[in-house]
Amino acid sequence: MSRRTLRFLAGLVLAALGLLGLQFQAARLAMAQALPAKPIVYVLPIEGVIDLGLAPFVQRVIDEATQVGAAAVILQIDTFGGRVDAAVQIRDALLNAKLRTVGFVNKRAISAGALIGLATQTLVMSTGSTIGAAAPVQTGAPGAAAKPAEEKTVSYVRKEFRATAEARKRPLLLAEAMVDADVEVPGIADKGKLLTLTTEEALKHKVADFSADTLEGVLSKLGLEGAELRSAAPHWAEQLVRFLTHPVLSSLLITVGMLGIMVELRTPGFGLAGGIGIASLGLFFWGHWLVQLAGWEELLLAAAGLALLVAEVFFIPGFGVAGALGIAALLGALVLSMTGAGDTAAFVVAAVGRVVTALLVALVAGLALLRLLPRLPFARRMVLESNLGTGPAYGSAPLSDQRWIGKRGHAASVLRPAGIADIEGERVDVVSDGALIERGTPIQVIHVDGNRIVVRQTSHPASAPTESQHEE
Repeated sequence: MSRRTLRFLAGLVLAALGLLGLQFQAARLAMAQALPAKPIVYVLPIEGVIDLGLAPFVQRVIDEATQVGAAAVILQIDTFGGRVDAAVQIRDALLNAKLRTVGFVNKRAISAGALIGLATQTLVMSTGSTIGAAAPVQTGAPGAAAKPAEEKTVSYVRKEFRATAEARKRPLLLAEAMVDADVEVPGIADKGKLLTLTTEEALKHKVADFSADTLEGVLSKLGLEGAELRSAAPHWAEQLVRFLTHPVLSSLLITVGMLGIMVELRTPGFGLAGGIGIASLGLFFWGHWLVQLAGWEELLLAAAGLALLVAEVFFIPGFGVAGALGIAALLGALVLSMTGAGDTAAFVVAAVGRVVTALLVALVAGLALLRLLPRLPFARRMVLESNLGTGPAYGSAPLSDQRWIGKRGHAASVLRPAGIADIEGERVDVVSDGALIERGTPIQVIHVDGNRIVVRQTSHPASAPTESQHEE
């Protein structure tokens, strides 16, 4: 047999094998298409305190489940509640969801948790669970009992519950009675008592759709047996946001931010303190931006406040309207970034108190630090304490500047740290030794560094210059 014939036969064999492979792949694809695909169900926990960091997590899971064509999202609810504004954001995400949402109350959905449960399309409760008791309250001092919120807040939350019940075709009065003790439902909720329903009561009055004790039981009654379950958990960025928006850390960021800015304004150039201050305030506003508390209005207000403070320090003598407006603008931006819809007046007052306390702590720490820095060997370079020398090579006039050493006078302008001093009847450009010196304060020249005449506040005023001295 010739070589050409062998090649021809080998080609036929390879072609036949290729056709068999294609037929096998086609058969496998046909079988896969004939088998029904497993439905996908996302499961996410709603546990512990409901805070603003939880809302972006719920929205992300809903968006991801929608993109992959999931059959449902199940929220496993076990919470005593939390922030109203956080619950409202989660409620809006659930009402706008394009897929089936299921609330599985496994033991309790109290306060803000009740609003989240009512916002799901299907509400399931396990045996022995409760839902309700959603009256907004205002917290007092640590250890003190919570007090009922004012009528304005109660009215707002009550209407949120009613609107949610309307959207999900649930009893309207029962939803309102969970919030307002003045709502009476004959035979169910007496006037003066907040409504809380057990599992059996919720099923009887059409608040819950059915009962199940396990997640598998929920899937069975939903017709989703054998579904592919995907457990969702907050990723590191969402955990970071919840960490940054914690009240204690928020106050600390404000303190560090204001301290860094104050130190930077009192020292020449731009360095480490200013960078830390801006980074701290940036983290504060970034965290509150992500949880939809801070918006462009708060950011612009904060920027305007900082600009007014810079103008007051560098361009406007004394401390007047610009400085007061700058502080007020910055204070307003910080407070607005810590409060949201549905917050009580007491919560707003508490937020104001945290911001003011943080500013006062920063002010005291800043004054102490500015006095301490010149005395620390490693920090002298930050406040330009090192001697530069004198003479033409250093750009100073020794005969004219060195004569001021030891002389006394008073500050003719505010020294921040640079300014004007009146020494023996002459106006002299000086800098303080790091501390803020008010106008009219007695000062004394302590040394001359290059072309800088450095002064320090003294308790001994200089004697007034005589007429002959003025004439000279």
